[in-house]
Amino acid sequence: MASMGTHFKSNPKNFIVDSKNIAKGVNYRITVLSERLIRFEYSSDGEFYDGETELVHNRVFKTPKVNINQDDKFVVITTKYFMLQYAKEKPYKGPSFAPDSNLKVKLLNTDKIWYYGHPEARNFKGSAFSIEAFGDKTKLSNGLYSTDGFAVLDDSNSMLIDADGYMVPSKKRIDFYLFIYRRDFGLCLKDYFTLTGEPPLLPRYALGIWWNRDLIYNFDDIKKLIDEFKRHEIPLSVLLLSEFWHNKDKKDYNLYKTGYTFNKELFNDPKEFIDYVHEHNIRLGLNLDGNEGINNMNDGYLNMCDDLNIANGKVIPFRVLDKKFIDSYFFNLIYPLDKLGVDFYWLDSKDEIVTRVLNYYHYTDYRKNKNLRGMILSRNGGKAAHRYPVHYSGETKVGWDTLKYLPYFNSSSSNIGLSWWSHDVGGFKNGIEDSELYLRYVELATYSPIFRFSARRGAYYKREPWRWDLNTYNIVKEYCQLRHKLIPYLYTENYKYHKTYLPVIQPLYYYYPELIDEPHYKNEYYFGTELLVAPITKPKDKVMNRSVERIFLPKGIWYDFKTGKKFVGNKRYIAFYKDEDFPVFAKAGAIIPMAINTEDLNDTSTPKTLEIDIFPGNSNIYRLYEDDGISSKYENGEYIITGIDFNYTNDNYSLSIHPVEGKTGIIPDKRDYKIKFRNTREPSKVNVSIDKIGKDFKAYTLDNDFIIEINNVDTRRELNINCLGTDIEIDAVRIINEDIFGIISDLKIETLLKEIISSIIFSDMPINKKRIAIRKLATSGLNPIFIKMFIKLLEYIEEI
Repeated sequence: MASMGTHFKSNPKNFIVDSKNIAKGVNYRITVLSERLIRFEYSSDGEFYDGETELVHNRVFKTPKVNINQDDKFVVITTKYFMLQYAKEKPYKGPSFAPDSNLKVKLLNTDKIWYYGHPEARNFKGSAFSIEAFGDKTKLSNGLYSTDGFAVLDDSNSMLIDADGYMVPSKKRIDFYLFIYRRDFGLCLKDYFTLTGEPPLLPRYALGIWWNRDLIYNFDDIKKLIDEFKRHEIPLSVLLLSEFWHNKDKKDYNLYKTGYTFNKELFNDPKEFIDYVHEHNIRLGLNLDGNEGINNMNDGYLNMCDDLNIANGKVIPFRVLDKKFIDSYFFNLIYPLDKLGVDFYWLDSKDEIVTRVLNYYHYTDYRKNKNLRGMILSRNGGKAAHRYPVHYSGETKVGWDTLKYLPYFNSSSSNIGLSWWSHDVGGFKNGIEDSELYLRYVELATYSPIFRFSARRGAYYKREPWRWDLNTYNIVKEYCQLRHKLIPYLYTENYKYHKTYLPVIQPLYYYYPELIDEPHYKNEYYFGTELLVAPITKPKDKVMNRSVERIFLPKGIWYDFKTGKKFVGNKRYIAFYKDEDFPVFAKAGAIIPMAINTEDLNDTSTPKTLEIDIFPGNSNIYRLYEDDGISSKYENGEYIITGIDFNYTNDNYSLSIHPVEGKTGIIPDKRDYKIKFRNTREPSKVNVSIDKIGKDFKAYTLDNDFIIEINNVDTRRELNINCLGTDIEIDAVRIINEDIFGIISDLKIETLLKEIISSIIFSDMPINKKRIAIRKLATSGLNPIFIKMFIKLLEYIEEI
């Protein structure tokens, strides 16, 4: 039997800590890893573990400034963040440290004290295995973010990684880590990723649109599906095939969920099928669930029987902790699929331990054995799960309750370092198919880490945008196209998460913790460094035909990403949104790079034409990251970082685009640029140059944006744009009267009545008199439904 070789092995030097940072007794060991991170171990037999675990990937940190003092009775350890006290003279008789007794850590410069067994009541929670079982009642594990300024990460029950890189069960032990960071949560996350491993850099295609339906597709069906996406101008980057791609019982396709060999009746030539998918710039993921074991319908079955000494005809048990099974599993089942060109696997086990083990082996093998970026889709195993993208939240229920829960769930997952959650856009099962719900799912997915359409079998689940009414279809198409346009921005934020540990999703409560208990604002989140999202997750007011949203905007100036309207921050707003609108805000000075692909909507590679949206109000620097999008060559310097520097004053915009780091040849030598200065008047003077030599350009205004188009720009040189004028930023601040005017305009009410209503609503009379005047319009024939609506509208105005 072939061996997996050495590509699972880690470097043992990554786990040996300097003895100067350790306080050790017969049964205990306390290790200071950083000024904010302590490891505690307690062993009844006096043996301690220094190797890798499924949670811990490294224990060698930059040498902390620490002071360790001890005598026969006490250990006292101090850094600038904490003072630890351990009373040796009161050894606990049980198999661990004493609860609330002999081990305490004080957070310096606060009144907070952590003790062994602390309940951590102020922990803001983390994530979960999936959300399919309980929906919005899912029980979340603890995260690292706490208003107490400390959190515990338990490694006691983790499996170990042996010298050959295989995962093995561990003996019972006490082994946990205390993060004690006060308010420095960013440094806490840095310590966490240093300890457990950095978040990966996703393949570029993963940031596009995914498709999965629990249907029995054949090759011709897939061709028709791809043609439909193309014909309706909906981009597609990932195709997932559920369990029906592989051999099944010919009489009952619902039998045998487990399989690893293509069904030739559906895909006569699997290689031809996969090549066809790739030719259309689509990547293929296959569903794998080994729960039933390996049967004789798999091509590698006989070889596995020989490897594992199992009699021909018997089902091979799926023993993921058996080293021989793992070796045989990869060589006989997975590598033949790799050879056909399968891009990645959807590891669909509902067993948490199996999930953790398979995530480790598949991701590690993918990355180290193939020299490609690791990529899988699976549930959250719960142990350093951020190392294994992308996470599958399970078969979620169709409904507003599920949609409402998703932003909160994504945000709380950031508390344990997770960003790449993939949810069923539209919901997977049950519920009612509703166009408004579908729209809001799509809009949220556009501004989510992963965008994956999905639903179970059934003729009446409508995930295809073209199966809805024309209005719904057009809105969904617009957002799907926008998602693919945003890939340059998303990919750069992907790189920041990988390199600097800045989560792609950051909840608003990181900066405003008091908002966590306010239901109107708890779902808001930062989407990368430039955008803020306040998602719509409830049905609209049917009479008003608007979604009424309460929004809090942080300090500073903000702009509606779609319209460019200006908002003053550190304020609460009530806003009214049509079906086609979604509350996304760009910070002052925001720089959003976007792709324009006119030839192939599915193409997610580095674009020939780049649109850059520049928002006024502040100077800013953005570093656009690009590489080949799939290989590990970036680790050897094969990438390019382009600087986009915006210098703002109200009368002078200066923009510089220039390479700052990496190698040439990664992006097109020549690139077309479409620069959109948002919320900006036409300047009196515009200069465009490349390396200080004038360059031809086209300039025009569209709505409230000033746009400059420059073609054939050498990407190895510096492009400079200067816009001069008096008050070129449009300074009009968004006011609620504009929203109300639009609402009145769209209502099916006699035009003369609209004029009367408008004169009342926009008058200077007190609110109570306005209510009386509106009610009196019943005598003029105003429907009571509309009277009730306008009274409610006046309540919203009164709140402002």
